[in-house]
Amino acid sequence: MHTKQEKMEAFGRFLDILDELRVKCPWDRKQTNESLRPNTIEETYELCDALIRDDKNDICKELGDVLLHVGFYSKIASEKEEFDIKDVCDRLCEKLIYRHPHVFGDVKAETAGQVSENWEQLKLKEKGGNKSVLSGVPVALPSLIKAYRIQDKARNVGFDWKEREQVWDKVKEEIQEFQDEISNMDKDKAEAEFGDVLFSLINAARLYKIDPDNALEHTNQKFINRFNYLEARTIKKGKSLHDMTLEEMDVIWEEAKNQKEE
Repeated sequence: MHTKQEKMEAFGRFLDILDELRVKCPWDRKQTNESLRPNTIEETYELCDALIRDDKNDICKELGDVLLHVGFYSKIASEKEEFDIKDVCDRLCEKLIYRHPHVFGDVKAETAGQVSENWEQLKLKEKGGNKSVLSGVPVALPSLIKAYRIQDKARNVGFDWKEREQVWDKVKEEIQEFQDEISNMDKDKAEAEFGDVLFSLINAARLYKIDPDNALEHTNQKFINRFNYLEARTIKKGKSLHDMTLEEMDVIWEEAKNQKEE
């Protein structure tokens, strides 16, 4: 791998190129925080996709795209004399040092769980930091990820099941309540209860060290692969899915399940 000096030179080169683009490129020159924000969200999702696929080349590429946006926002701020990339790095370093007293201080933390608990307590103490345990969860997070994060933060202050097996009673309870509202044909109450079912299942995933977002995305990809196989085989047979019975599709679906997953 590269030396520290080589890494610093590469980062400096990146900043030099960004400076030049900001002056000489019409597109780069007109960008603002507002215009870049949608692209930042897209780039972040593209990085997540590469991580899910564990594609090393794409991960490297998408990390570069995300880094570009970090540099870009810092450049825009420096032009307004608000802050620059050095301030961003300094703030990050200070936060990392402060939140890792078990590394840079004399606090003891032998497990990842203890580190997480210390981390949440320190964040609550920071000047200008989060005022409550859950205030640090971004409002705009996708609902599934948000549920996991708020449950994890609650755990860090001791609000959790004593034994993880206890969660299954809650899951069963929520499923039954959902079924009851479905039977009552009350759509609003059924929707609320279905939310409770999902929340309890996400909680179960957390307790068993499963990332629910990753799990669901792997299932999404599995379904896509199998459905694409079904569609391709149907076309090869000169048929249309619209003209096939469910039983006929099930036969090909079972074939798809026996194929090697991508």
